[in-house]
Amino acid sequence: MASSLEQLKATGSIVVCDSGDFATIDKYKPQDATTNPSLILAASKKAEYASLVDAAIEYGKKQGNCIDVQVDSTLDRLLVGFGKEILNVIPGKVSTEVDARFSFDTEASVNKALHIIKLYQEIGIPKERVLIKVASTWEGIQAVRILQSKHGINCNLTLMFSLVQAVAAAEAGAFLVSPFVGRILDWYKATHECDYTAEDDPGVKSVQSIYNYYKKHDYKTIVMGASFRNTGEIIELAGCDYLTISPSLLEDLYNSTDPVPKKLDYTAATDLDIPKISYLNDEALFRFDLNQDAMAVEKLRESISKFAADADSLKESLKQKIQA
Repeated sequence: MASSLEQLKATGSIVVCDSGDFATIDKYKPQDATTNPSLILAASKKAEYASLVDAAIEYGKKQGNCIDVQVDSTLDRLLVGFGKEILNVIPGKVSTEVDARFSFDTEASVNKALHIIKLYQEIGIPKERVLIKVASTWEGIQAVRILQSKHGINCNLTLMFSLVQAVAAAEAGAFLVSPFVGRILDWYKATHECDYTAEDDPGVKSVQSIYNYYKKHDYKTIVMGASFRNTGEIIELAGCDYLTISPSLLEDLYNSTDPVPKKLDYTAATDLDIPKISYLNDEALFRFDLNQDAMAVEKLRESISKFAADADSLKESLKQKIQA
C-alpha cells in the first residue's frame, strides 16, 4: 500500500518541506521548500553547512567597513545561499523571509525583498523560483501588493492566524498565504486547558475557512497550511492547495500507510454560502476586525518577536565570526 505521504500527494495537495536542512529534503520529494530565521539558525549550527556560512561571511566582509552593514549583508547572503542549495534538490520554489523587524514598515520590506531577489539573480536564480515571505501585518500586506503588482515578485504572506488577514492578502494579490495551524492550536490549548481532536482542531478549522473562502470567491491565491504539530492536522487538510511540513512529520507520513482521504475540495467549497467581505484600502476596518480576535493578535505579536529574536541570534553569531 502507498505511504501516507504518497496518498497525501494523490489528494492534490502539493507537499512542501519546511526546513533549512537541504541535505534531508530530497528524501521526501517535495515540490517546494520554505525557510525562516529559526530554521536557518538551526541549520547554520551544523558542521556540514560551515562552508555556506564561511562564503556568506566572505561576501559580507566586502560590503564596507561598518560591522552592522557587514553582518546584515552576511545574513542576507546566507539566506540566499541556503535557498540556492535547496533549489538544487527541489523542482519548484523556495520561500525566503524578510527580516521580521520590518513587519510594520512597508517601504523597508519592499526594499529588503528587492535586495534578496537581486542577490538570487546574481548567483543565477531567477525570481520565478523564489517566494518572498512577509508577515501578514497591514504593512506587510501592502508591501506584498507593491511587490506583486509593480515588480512581478511572488510573495508568501506568513504568520497568518485569521480570515481577516487572509482576505486582505488575497485582495493584495498575494501568490500564496501560510495559515499557521499548530500555533493556533497552542493558543487554544493554553487558554482553554483542554485537548482537541484533529477534527476539532481550531488551527485546522482556520485553514478550512480560508480555503473555502478563497474557492467560493474565486481567489487565485494559494492556501498553504503550515506549522503543524501532528500528522492528524495534516490529514484533516488533505486536498488543501499546498501543505508545508517539517522533516519529522514528513518522516512519520513516509513510514505510515494509514489512509489519507481527501478532505478539502474546490467544487464543494464553491457551493457553500460564504458572504464576501473586503478590507481593500480600509486599514481601520482591518485593524479593528483583527483586534477582535485575541488569538490572532497575540500569536502574530509573539511570532514576529520570536523570528526577530532568532534573526538577532544568528546575526550575533555571524558578527562574532566576522570579528574573529
